[in-house]
Amino acid sequence: MTEAEVMEYRDYEVPEPAAGGVVVKVLRTNICGSELHIWKGMHPTKKSGVLGHEMVGEVYSLGEGVDRDYAGEGIKVGDRVVAAYYITCRKCTPCQEGNFHLCEHAYDFWNLEPDVAPHFHGTFATHYYIHPDQYFYKVPDSVSDVAAASANCALSQVYFGIDKAQITYGQSVVIQGAGGLGLNAAAVAKEKGATVIVIDGVQSRLELAKKFGADHVINLNDFSTLEARAEQVLRLTDGKGAHVGIEVTGVPAAFAEGIHLIRLGGKYVSIGNISPGKLTPFDPGLLTRKSIQVLPVVRYDPWYLKKALDFLKSTSEKYPFNEMLDREFSLAEIKTALDESAARNVVRGSIVIAGKSALVNESVTN
Repeated sequence: MTEAEVMEYRDYEVPEPAAGGVVVKVLRTNICGSELHIWKGMHPTKKSGVLGHEMVGEVYSLGEGVDRDYAGEGIKVGDRVVAAYYITCRKCTPCQEGNFHLCEHAYDFWNLEPDVAPHFHGTFATHYYIHPDQYFYKVPDSVSDVAAASANCALSQVYFGIDKAQITYGQSVVIQGAGGLGLNAAAVAKEKGATVIVIDGVQSRLELAKKFGADHVINLNDFSTLEARAEQVLRLTDGKGAHVGIEVTGVPAAFAEGIHLIRLGGKYVSIGNISPGKLTPFDPGLLTRKSIQVLPVVRYDPWYLKKALDFLKSTSEKYPFNEMLDREFSLAEIKTALDESAARNVVRGSIVIAGKSALVNESVTN
């Protein structure tokens, strides 16, 4: 992406990985909400460069010293892997304080232009470069490419947020948004033993949410005002409101609405809103009177990617993860894929990278 909504293709030689690094062939890469923020020019840090961060890939070459993943499992050329899309340096102040997801060097490479070696900084490409300080894990054989591609970041991030909210059996959870993050959040919350309520304005998404564990769904078209939606949530929670709210819409107004859906002393996890300068009227007095704890979540501690893979392995027969990616595109159709996703014509678009090659220095497309 050279600027917002403008894209071109460039060719580079496949790099040799440095010691501790890995090069993978991209099998499948998804369009996450973050890509749409970038595509529309609304991301706080990334304004151009190679897009894409959710992917499953096949190990193409291993750097010196790499024979295991970050869980200690043996790794070799040809194995399928997923990787956290950011760096964890383990040396900066947030890392030293245990907040690996807030590493000050998280986007050192993600924000680079493709002309800067090793070129393959994003997953909308035939190959992807995993750096030495970038966690990666082998994909279990029973987990499909479709499911694995969403492990980073959709599943990992909502899993991280749900754990921060300490959701327990018997609690109620209201999820604002039934896109990729919302569907994954519904499944994780359901496995925690929660009663799950999902709000969205697209009926097909709500129908899919039911398959991912939603006990109740609220269509914005049927409950068109904040007051109507809040009243419906109260009705579904014995007049108390939800124990936990999860915002994964990326819409500022949804954040303002969330506190109206949560009970006294509840918690509110904010994940979707990442664009700075997008404002909405907010009632801080209501937040204070209800003593709601707000938990903003960006990225995730990188070992949650392994937890996400384990979750997929244990629940793949229970939830239709293969249905979450409802439309496929080729590498040449990425602009169409982004536009269709931004228009909400698809729940979650997926780019299938066609063709395999064993050539070390083939000319490839970024």
